[in-house]
Amino acid sequence: MAYDIDMIKKVYSQMGDRVNKAREVVGKPLTLSEKILYSHLWDAKSNQAFKRGKDYVDFAPDRIACQDATAQMALLQFMQAGKKNVAVPTTVHCDHLIQAKMGAALDLVSANKSSHEVFEFLESVSNKYGIGFWKPGAGIIHQVVLENYAFPGGMMIGTDSHTVNAGGLGMVAIGVGGADAVDVMAGMAWELKFPKLIGVKLTGKLSGWTSAKDVILKVAGILTVKGGTGAIIEYFGEGARSMSCTGKGTICNMGAEVGATTSTFGYDDSMERYLNATNREDVAAAANEVREHLTGDDEVYANPEQYFDELIEINLSELRPHLNGPFTPDLATPISEMREKAKENDWPLKVDWGLIGSCTNSSYEDLTRAASIAKQAVDKKIKAKSDFGINPGSETIRFTAERDGLLQIFEDLDATIFTNACGPCIGQWDRSDRKGDEKNTIVHSFNRNFSKRADGNPNTHAFVGSPEMVAAIAISGRLDFDPTRDKLLNEDGEEVMLDEPTGIELPPKGFDVKDPGYVAPSEDGNAIEIKVAEDSERLQLLVPFKPWDGENLTGMKLLIKAFGKCTTDHISMAGPWLRFRGHLDNISNNMLIGAINAFNKKSNFVKSQITGEYDGVPAVARKYKAAGVPTIVVGDHNYGEGSSREHAAMEPRHLGVMVVLVKSFARIHETNLKKQGMLGITFVNEKDYDLIQEDDTFNLTDLAEFAPDKPLTIEVVHADGSKDTFKANHTYNNSQIEWFKQGSALNLIKIQNNA
Repeated sequence: MAYDIDMIKKVYSQMGDRVNKAREVVGKPLTLSEKILYSHLWDAKSNQAFKRGKDYVDFAPDRIACQDATAQMALLQFMQAGKKNVAVPTTVHCDHLIQAKMGAALDLVSANKSSHEVFEFLESVSNKYGIGFWKPGAGIIHQVVLENYAFPGGMMIGTDSHTVNAGGLGMVAIGVGGADAVDVMAGMAWELKFPKLIGVKLTGKLSGWTSAKDVILKVAGILTVKGGTGAIIEYFGEGARSMSCTGKGTICNMGAEVGATTSTFGYDDSMERYLNATNREDVAAAANEVREHLTGDDEVYANPEQYFDELIEINLSELRPHLNGPFTPDLATPISEMREKAKENDWPLKVDWGLIGSCTNSSYEDLTRAASIAKQAVDKKIKAKSDFGINPGSETIRFTAERDGLLQIFEDLDATIFTNACGPCIGQWDRSDRKGDEKNTIVHSFNRNFSKRADGNPNTHAFVGSPEMVAAIAISGRLDFDPTRDKLLNEDGEEVMLDEPTGIELPPKGFDVKDPGYVAPSEDGNAIEIKVAEDSERLQLLVPFKPWDGENLTGMKLLIKAFGKCTTDHISMAGPWLRFRGHLDNISNNMLIGAINAFNKKSNFVKSQITGEYDGVPAVARKYKAAGVPTIVVGDHNYGEGSSREHAAMEPRHLGVMVVLVKSFARIHETNLKKQGMLGITFVNEKDYDLIQEDDTFNLTDLAEFAPDKPLTIEVVHADGSKDTFKANHTYNNSQIEWFKQGSALNLIKIQNNA
């Protein structure tokens, strides 16, 4: 029986009436996304047709998933909410704090030793508050969720941007900051601006070297890293129905890289097969009873241009394999064009590593397709020119793949089988073959490839591809290798070609596992005491942020004017900093150290207006804070792109930043800033960004009149005494303004719970 089957059946029992009512209110056929959204309204009623991209709406998600790096801060916040138990089914997954180095066995032992305090804290808090706990080594959160919890037509939020992976099983699954998750854990509504809708019509069928990964690589090239912002991408058509459930998950997973709120597919036979294969026949049976409500209406898909805000059409039969990168996941290049493009851009052609796995591509099907290429190399006596690393998605995947001989094929190529965890994908990689900032190339099947992402080296050129393409390129050792036309020289001096990959959607013998790694919570956690040592370097109990004093914000000094791309990796790096995710003060020492200062084009080197000297961003911020001087951060487009980590909002708040003023925000980061009681605002005129000088002081002159849809006035005082005044927009509604007034959303929750 599936986890939380009664909850799933309740969702389905209400769905028909709610969808029919929504269709009546909206006055037209509904997309799948609309059906799920309207059937999860907080007040359970559809009394109005919401304006896409405009109206803020309260929702009631069915469940929550948290990974260990973000769960620490989320649970530290939940502990302050005054609740005895989480209000909806919630799970914690330990997958981020395991460094890939020697291989699964040794790396897991090392992680359990170095992060014992954190794992023990997460397990004890989970046990106390009724949260399911998945131990280190159990698997990557999103693969584990797909195997155990995702269900068609459901709504889930998760404290990781790739929560969207569950769209592969027909969910609306959305990445959020921990503060959003705390709201739902505490039994409150979750607020979201009603998304716009992007339709992707898939025709034809995948074949040869082209895989589901190439669909999202192509879409990323079309939409760019911000083209999906504020929208749900809904895939449909014969091509969508022809793909496997896990292939759909891959596409949804990497949809986070185009800024999409989430992505989803309608329920079909491939999802039913996957549910049955993962021992959830009861979910499949329940879904089949409401099947008509688990996909878009026929009229929508027949005339999609009338129902979506944007429409993309892709013929899978014509789609070709891609590699995306380097340094951004939307730089899409067909394999056939890589040779010329690499030469033009002076990208290193020698490939040092091929990395397969991550939450994006770690299914059984992915491993079989990559293994079919690896086996050819062994059988045809081709020696791999690059190192190999494999991260299985879960213990179930690993155990089954080992049983079926897949892992042995990779080991025959001297691949290292890492732990069932994120590893290099989120910077948890002790890469022994590189030192310093040497220019080099790696290929991987991950979702992100920002500078420094995998190994901390700003000159590592990381390219994103399908597992089978990564295997082929790593075997050849060359970035410009095109397996559809190029030959390789084997150990006998013969020229050979790699045959097209073959894959198996689901294991013929079924999935199997001895210990999946799940720990159920105590039925009564009242007696469980949560302890955090005062001298701990890893964990720190939170102190509430101070409420707004009702006065205008004046005398704010410029902390940094960030130039160009400033992702959450730039604002709060992962890698070795993951160990401080539960200690706000310690992790604040990485605040904005990756951002580029617009005035000197250096990272972590900004001017202090107190001393006139240059220092690291956190050091300068701490001096301002100690002197009682508020600060402001200025940024470029799509500020806060990438991970959902709320640390990128909490750290500036902790170190005295009051305002973040940018050209545009990534959705999750903007919400995170609001949740922490900060002002996240945007230039009305983007050219005003150019007015900002290094020694500027900022005044918000009409904050006392803060109201929805009313721009704020900013006065910038330059060092010579001259001034510039301009307007800044914001997207705060009345509820979010109350978060600002109270100092944070959590402060408001506590007030409401004590009322």
